[in-house]
Amino acid sequence: MGHGHAHHDHRQGVSRKLIAATAITLIFIVLELIVGFVSHSLALIGDALHNFTDVLALVIAFVALRLERRPATREKTYGYQRAGILAAFVNAGTLVAFTMFLFVEAFERFRQPGPVDSAMMILVASVAVVMNVAIGLALRRDGKDDINIRSAVVHQLGDALSAVGIIIAAFLIRRTGSSLWDPGITVLIGILILWSSWGILREAVNLLLEGTPAGLDTAAVTRSLEAIEGIAGAHHVHIWALGPSSPALSCHLLIGDVPMRSTTSMLDQVTEMLQREYGIVHATVQFEFAHCKDDDPFCIPWKGSASGL
Repeated sequence: MGHGHAHHDHRQGVSRKLIAATAITLIFIVLELIVGFVSHSLALIGDALHNFTDVLALVIAFVALRLERRPATREKTYGYQRAGILAAFVNAGTLVAFTMFLFVEAFERFRQPGPVDSAMMILVASVAVVMNVAIGLALRRDGKDDINIRSAVVHQLGDALSAVGIIIAAFLIRRTGSSLWDPGITVLIGILILWSSWGILREAVNLLLEGTPAGLDTAAVTRSLEAIEGIAGAHHVHIWALGPSSPALSCHLLIGDVPMRSTTSMLDQVTEMLQREYGIVHATVQFEFAHCKDDDPFCIPWKGSASGL
């Protein structure tokens, strides 16, 4: 009960952070759009639109966090834990789509450059750096084991990089007098955003396809299972993710000719090891007996198969 209560309080704390970050970002977007149009800065307008995708990312992360708390039902026996993974996929996908838009706009600005108010760019971008770094740091620890929150953090760090790029572009415009630095820095910002979001997108796709979560090695887990006393072998070992930070496992374990009741303590050792060493709290284990006596009705003979090994 204590662990469940602490977990609930943690999620409540994260939810409050997401709500506050969304409100602050929305206010800043309005300011940045106004200044961007007044100063004729594509970089500022692009960063404002990027910030809007951050709002979507924060809202999606918040909704997913709430969905994950819903209990399991007859139709959804694992509950809604996958909502966080789906949210990360959507967030990363929108970031990639937005970056393509930035590249198109930058190309048009290269063709038809215009005057840019560099002083306003520096002022607004400096505020953006402080805001995005503060939000990113506030959520960083919560996103360590949660790909959903981590995708929102990547959005914030991407915005911070965008703002730094805008400041650099503004100083270069003031120094050289050329407004081409504005779309030039925009392209570099887009490349950085693509690089930062690719890892999240790849991990989300892997988890949606029932792939092994990052940081878990199926071969290493198999060796750990086979190292437990009484277990002669392990096969059909599958590891996937129920949610952003909820790895699950199913496996077949080969044991010797032992009484059925002794498998209870063996199962306790397996589940304790999986949770302690790999953070796997949901495990489905099937025992298979290598040899059975003819008169033992409680022993299931292991028949084996080439495909299962």
